[in-house]
Amino acid sequence: MSSQTQTIEHVVLFKVKENADPSQVNAWLDGLNGLISLDQVLHLSARPVLRTRSSSSSLSFTHILHSRYSSQNHLAAYSAHPSHVSVVKEYQPLIEDIMAVDWVFVANDLHVAPPPPGSAIRVTCLKLKDNLVEDVKAEILGGIKGIKDRFGEISQFTFGENFSPGRAKGFSVAWLSVFPGQNQLETVDGNEDLVILEEKVRGFVESELVVDFVVPPPKSASV
Repeated sequence: MSSQTQTIEHVVLFKVKENADPSQVNAWLDGLNGLISLDQVLHLSARPVLRTRSSSSSLSFTHILHSRYSSQNHLAAYSAHPSHVSVVKEYQPLIEDIMAVDWVFVANDLHVAPPPPGSAIRVTCLKLKDNLVEDVKAEILGGIKGIKDRFGEISQFTFGENFSPGRAKGFSVAWLSVFPGQNQLETVDGNEDLVILEEKVRGFVESELVVDFVVPPPKSASV
């Protein structure tokens, strides 16, 4: 029987400089992915993005880090860990822009499992208009919550309000949808129901950011 678990979703978006040395970028990604060995980390994957779409032309990202933690304290411990600090400092010169959002979600054990290799993941962030009343925010979150039930292609779904405003560029609500593969993700793109859902909240939204990426299959063992 599955138990209810509170989990922290941590998403960091990076824009790598155009003139960055590809070997340095690969070394940076290897360093980030190596942080999965830290005790606080439930899941971690750092990858190039498949595509970025934004209603703000100033936002464009090339890479993403997605990780999960069992508490905000564990996220804070990961952020302060010397191994994490070392990777951040060493490769900071590669980065032109950065954005991060964090939210809490409650799910059963199955939904906390790491997204399987080959999964396609979409992260959507909303910047809401100022001075919205709580009822409107609740309506927006209610609409987001219904996405999972309306789209059978989604195998995992989490959403919430961002609790780390420092690097979020004003984005306050985010959700993450996991699909079995890229084909299922593209099927949802053409679904009219999703367009209707977006129109219901569009009047309350100042800007939107959508980032897609793919969890790679495991590397083949050497022979």
